[in-house]
Amino acid sequence: MKSKPVFKIGHLPITDHLVLGMTKAKVAKEVEKLEHCSFETVSMSGWNDLGDALASGEIDIAFMLAPFAMELYHSDVKIKLVMLAHRSGSIIVANKRANIAKLEDFKGKTVLIPYHLSVHHMLFDKLLREAGMSVGPGNDVVFEVVAPAQIPQYIEWDETGDIGGYIVAEPFGSVVIAKGLGTQFKLSQEIWPDHPCCVVVAKEEICQKYPEAIQELVASWVKSGQLIHEKPESAVKVGAAFLGQSEDVLARVLMSGDKVTFKALTPDLNELDTMQTYLTTKISALSGKIDLEKFYDPRFIH
Repeated sequence: MKSKPVFKIGHLPITDHLVLGMTKAKVAKEVEKLEHCSFETVSMSGWNDLGDALASGEIDIAFMLAPFAMELYHSDVKIKLVMLAHRSGSIIVANKRANIAKLEDFKGKTVLIPYHLSVHHMLFDKLLREAGMSVGPGNDVVFEVVAPAQIPQYIEWDETGDIGGYIVAEPFGSVVIAKGLGTQFKLSQEIWPDHPCCVVVAKEEICQKYPEAIQELVASWVKSGQLIHEKPESAVKVGAAFLGQSEDVLARVLMSGDKVTFKALTPDLNELDTMQTYLTTKISALSGKIDLEKFYDPRFIH
């Protein structure tokens, strides 16, 4: 008889990873019981920390940016894609001190992105290119990578409005808007409706050794996603505790339309290929394209 494994699951304190928090709350309240495993959640401050922890074996499973997961796989970290963590969920916020009224007003400004290997990088780059603007040092707009949780502080410190704004996962858009320092400029889903962003990846060896456990977790996360939409008030309370934010901020995200959705969590490899193609050919953020068929283990979500 196999021993019951205890998985360490890494995530960031963002709404995109809320299905993990919902499952954690359900298990803690004993409204759901896991038969094949137990788990601990490990909240990370930034994407580099999360990637390092996964590559070194400190964590077994990670909720992470799809392009970053692809890069780790490309660099021979033995992981498998098991499901999407969410769809949509990010926001472009204009810094009030920068007087941004239209896209062209970002010219000459710095724009903050949460990571270079992200759909955020792709979406803002696409928006600017389609408006005829160039990106990079010495060009119209410069991107600067700042960890999601640190972005609100950067906006607070920027008294002269050098930062035009940023694109990030919630709730770090609503945090700045609630403080009166920024305004909603555009939702990520307005650029690419229902776009993928974060995925769930597991170490290949645990997928092989404990398939029942991975199946159990994936099923629970899918149900947790349904629960967020069915009972948003409960999700606000759980999310505030899990992410360390106020209920008011979480309500702005979860109670005002489908800013972030937890439906249709089966990966679409064509969508992921669109992302990796853009980040390889247009921006050169990824080291190279990967074989998505080999990266993806479809048996759990199916």
